[in-house]
Amino acid sequence: MNIQDLRKVLRGVSGVPVTAYDADGEVDPRITAKVYARVAEAGIHNIVAAGNTGEFYALTPDEIRIVHEAAVAGVDGRAPVTAAVGRSQREAVAMARAAKTMGASAVMSHQPVDPFAAPQSQIGYFRAVADESPLPLIAYVRAEGFGLDDMVTLAGHPNIAGIKFATTDIMLLTRAIAASDPKGALFVCGLAESWAPAFTAAGARGFTSGLVNVAPQLSLRVHAALESGDFAAARDVLALIEPFERMRTKYRNGANVTVVKEAVGMTGLAVGAVRLPGLPQLDAEDRVILAGLLKTWEPKTEA
Repeated sequence: MNIQDLRKVLRGVSGVPVTAYDADGEVDPRITAKVYARVAEAGIHNIVAAGNTGEFYALTPDEIRIVHEAAVAGVDGRAPVTAAVGRSQREAVAMARAAKTMGASAVMSHQPVDPFAAPQSQIGYFRAVADESPLPLIAYVRAEGFGLDDMVTLAGHPNIAGIKFATTDIMLLTRAIAASDPKGALFVCGLAESWAPAFTAAGARGFTSGLVNVAPQLSLRVHAALESGDFAAARDVLALIEPFERMRTKYRNGANVTVVKEAVGMTGLAVGAVRLPGLPQLDAEDRVILAGLLKTWEPKTEA
């Protein structure tokens, strides 16, 4: 996929499926592929393989490769697959090259987690990976501390298709969009449906989602409402998903993936527990609340 076509796709919903584990805690490529197939069949525009909802940092490089392969197989050409890459610069480049051979359409570079990473050097990291990646790159900007010049520099790289902006610094986002070349990288809401209206008002387009694992129809309704400028309709859907998203923020976001994986399990697809240091399982009370919430999302049938 060329970079301009990818930017068009990024204006939609970028879904991030979970990674399934078997009874021994190993990556289960067969069930993982089924998860990706369900998301693709729902019509999600871009599908991110081994993203944070897929527990990127809990996977070994070999396991990331297995997830990428399962994603490409499960999606089966129904949508672009964006393969998540990261860790050291050399590992990220190697993952990007491998992703191309598997049939991925793009890569998404996770922000480095090095405790001594300087903000300007993190921008250098993204650009260096983009320099060597054979596929268009989406930069996942998650930390605070970046300035306007950093964002403009990142957005101007010829092989960076988009910036997944995942902080609440709306003022920086607004200024960066205004200062960047409109033909350059697309700024995408990286904080899912709940923040998408505010990001859209600031000039971003599209959003990422973990909700697509269990209720892709709600994600698509939010997207359609925002695309048409109907913020009231978007808020109506957000009211439905607010309890789900609030539950994900518990324990300093430690329950983020746990809520999604347990919800997937409640839909009949066993995907295993979240690996440490994420929260392995919800407590009994939250599990009951979650099950009740999923029932409220079920389509109503005529009597």
